[in-house]
Amino acid sequence: MERDIFKRIITSAAIIFLVGMVTFLLPKWVFCILVIFFIGFGLYEFFSIVEKKGIFVYKYFGIVAGVIIPIVTYLHLGEGYTNLEPFFIVIACFFTFILQFVRKDPTKDHLTSIAVTLLGLFYVSWFFSFFIKIRYLETGPWLLSFLIIVTKGGDIGSFFVGKKLGRNPLIMRISPRKTKEGSIGGLVFSIVFAFLCKGFLAGAAYYHALILGVLLGVVGQVGDLAESLLKRDLDVKDSSRNLPGLGGVLDVIDSLLFTTPIFYFYIVILLPNL
Repeated sequence: MERDIFKRIITSAAIIFLVGMVTFLLPKWVFCILVIFFIGFGLYEFFSIVEKKGIFVYKYFGIVAGVIIPIVTYLHLGEGYTNLEPFFIVIACFFTFILQFVRKDPTKDHLTSIAVTLLGLFYVSWFFSFFIKIRYLETGPWLLSFLIIVTKGGDIGSFFVGKKLGRNPLIMRISPRKTKEGSIGGLVFSIVFAFLCKGFLAGAAYYHALILGVLLGVVGQVGDLAESLLKRDLDVKDSSRNLPGLGGVLDVIDSLLFTTPIFYFYIVILLPNL
């Protein structure tokens, strides 16, 4: 157990260092490449575990279509091209159906195949591409820091409080190891980190830090449970074993998949001056 925690800490520190360096020190296009990397590997893991369940998907079409979404987002925000993101999402949906038309096997799982492919494009690619949108806001690097610290701080709180004090399962049929005590601890950690990082919000009132702490804390746990639900249905423990101590890329970004777009819209609508 201690060895697993040590691996988790080392891998997490390496990821934090990489993301921090790319976010603050390197050009925005490098940050976009990093986002594309996370999306590409996340989609590969998602479609791979789906295939192990026996569900037919056009895995490499899904991955290519998925990485194009952050690319067109970058071309719009970074290079000034017309916003093609909605158009491309429609085209990707269109070709998802076209590919089912040309299948030669006699199976009748077309609805499942289409639904899973589109889920990957929206759940992994589109949601995570909001990282690029946040990066292009005026104080983007600091907003991203706030988002990651508060969201992952909740993950840390859930893990350690659950290990020490967890007695009552949160939702047994989805994730037996997650406890109500851990969930409460995670929420408290998110709120505490939100107040500690309030300065990243460039003068926003303290009540915004409180609201975002609660919002990101709750939504982050929903994102974590959402991936646990998928993994439980697909009979896997981790999305992969590519990251020692953490599992796969999808295991790392699961809580961020929901918090990122919600945080973006909160900032754009309620704190437009940041």
